Amino acid sequence: MRLKRKDILTIEDLAKDEIELILSTAQSFKEVSEREIKKVPTLRGRTIINLFYEASTRTRTSFEIAAKRMSADAINISASSSSVAKGETLKDTAKNLEAMNPDCIVLRHPSSGAPQVLAGFIKCSVINAGDGSHEHPSQALLDLLTVKEKLGRIDGLKIVIVGDISHSRVARSNIYGFTKLGAEVSVVAPPTMMPSGIASMGCNVKNRIEDAITDADVIMMLRIQLERHKVPLFPTVREYSRLFGLDRKKLGKAKKDIVILHPGPINRGVEIASDIADAPYSLILDQVKNGVAVRMALFYLLLGGSRE
Repeated sequence: MRLKRKDILTIEDLAKDEIELILSTAQSFKEVSEREIKKVPTLRGRTIINLFYEASTRTRTSFEIAAKRMSADAINISASSSSVAKGETLKDTAKNLEAMNPDCIVLRHPSSGAPQVLAGFIKCSVINAGDGSHEHPSQALLDLLTVKEKLGRIDGLKIVIVGDISHSRVARSNIYGFTKLGAEVSVVAPPTMMPSGIASMGCNVKNRIEDAITDADVIMMLRIQLERHKVPLFPTVREYSRLFGLDRKKLGKAKKDIVILHPGPINRGVEIASDIADAPYSLILDQVKNGVAVRMALFYLLLGGSRE
């Protein structure tokens, strides 16, 4: 079994049946991580390069563990410790890496569209591990898997995404992913963090978190992307937290069986209170666990077997 594509660049490009195939494959791989010996020989002899131009803990580690659990050779490269620091372009870096005959390059880059550019001039597979404020497809896939496991379905659910929507690649990928599988998505943010035209992606735009979460099944809180802000977008962190942070008082307006997600890293006390982040209905660590399975599935579906 294999995807009929070379690369995983966006959720927008994936068809519903492709997303469902990735999720079902990821589910089957979860068992591997529960074994005493957490390894299968599926991708023995394959070489995967993690090329990260931005800092990362969960995503980079997850991709590396996923590759190693499939018995692939995983190589990690950070821009700060590579020839990029000497002025080498992304194209030249990729061409030099391709000359070593890898099977897949996992790319995180601060510029939106960088993985698409990379995929256009190298022959091996490319997986987008986050590009600027554009998309983060594997994050959306692990979020979909987490919700489906917990609630048993995606179709018909009401999903609320709260935070820095303008600068969040996670928000965009999740809007595409959840709506393609039949969920209703609403986004909540200060006006300065709400991109114009976002409703054209098929989501509802709301101004107050209290109004959005009353009938929600899932609430996803997002970190403020301060590193992408060119000018201040809110008066103070305290005011942002008061209006848009998730605390006990606001959560009191939600359903009792609400599910809480956060892609990390968490800024406790800013976008989410610590007692909520650590509560039983918080699936934040389930997301991390499912990230390994989803990335194993992506490697398998791109590199395993013969392309149809």
